[in-house]
Amino acid sequence: MKDARFPKFVVALNAMVPLALLAWDGYRLQLGANPTEFALHTTGMLALIFLTLSLAVTPLRKVTGYNFLSHFRRLLGLCAFFYGCLHLFIYVVWDQSFELVRVLSEILSHTFLQLGLIALLMMAPLAATSTNAMIKKMGAKRWKALHMLAYPAAILGVIHYWMEVKADTRLPKGFAIALAILLGYRLVKKGQSMLRPPAGGSQGGGRGFPVVTNSGQ
Repeated sequence: MKDARFPKFVVALNAMVPLALLAWDGYRLQLGANPTEFALHTTGMLALIFLTLSLAVTPLRKVTGYNFLSHFRRLLGLCAFFYGCLHLFIYVVWDQSFELVRVLSEILSHTFLQLGLIALLMMAPLAATSTNAMIKKMGAKRWKALHMLAYPAAILGVIHYWMEVKADTRLPKGFAIALAILLGYRLVKKGQSMLRPPAGGSQGGGRGFPVVTNSGQ
């Protein structure tokens, strides 16, 4: 695909549809008995969905041979970070009435809040270095090493969600299974590259890093 601008625009537009629906239902007062809790759960879920999708791009590209999928990895990662930030914003401003002392106290008192915050902080440098200019500035090797943070961020996000829902863990389990499959695929491929001899015939190994936001992998 020579020009991915229009497909990326379509993906971005569709990524904003859930937010538009959430805002519309909020305007019509149809977010249930606890609108803030509903908005928190929805934005947190969307952050995990887009993060998982971004991690799935490379395996899907390699399995299917559809290389154009790599154009959407960066965008999906940015969508995940956007909804994660919105999730935090709703918690601080609406759920905690922007009382920062209480917010800090709640975070220090609850492990699942700490894990969620750490996951979002891990995603911040990935979003900040998502431009082609930053990739060139950092160099491919350091950039890819940095973007390994995508997997621990996703793992912490799933644990955060699992601990938050407490009773009904079906959805967190679904995310955990999807993440385990993606991580397992990466580990298998990395093991194969390390065991595969180089083109010259001597024994050697390769390196492969999971990334969220570059279209060049």
